[in-house]
Amino acid sequence: MQGAELSTSACDGHVVVAVRGDLDVIGAADAAAAMTALVVPDRCLIIDMSALDYIDRGSLDALLRVQWLAWSTGGDVVLAAPQRHVLQLLALTGRDHAFLIHASVQAAAAGLHGRGARYGGRPLAVSTARSGRAAPSRTGSR
Repeated sequence: MQGAELSTSACDGHVVVAVRGDLDVIGAADAAAAMTALVVPDRCLIIDMSALDYIDRGSLDALLRVQWLAWSTGGDVVLAAPQRHVLQLLALTGRDHAFLIHASVQAAAAGLHGRGARYGGRPLAVSTARSGRAAPSRTGSR
């Protein structure tokens, strides 16, 4: 992977992926593949962005695909310590509410303690992906 280094660790039973350097479209597929391999059913993957110097839209899309996989297995992806440029990209792309965000890896792990996935293990009936478009129901109810 060019421009970005990934390292893994654990914090309170959650897998943590630290991303360092520049994550651009060239390395996005490799980074997503590495993160996808770390998705564990019913667990949250914490992405430590404290040392991420740059991220582009292609890389954000790759992170959203990793998140979709995590959701499909009952887990989630949480961003820890994203820098201002990451938050700006999320806001500019309308994805500022797509991820749970915490100030540090420790805060993310503490916030997830005993919660399971994003919705506390409860099935999600309906969510709105974009104005006027409803996402598919996870419960099968209408």
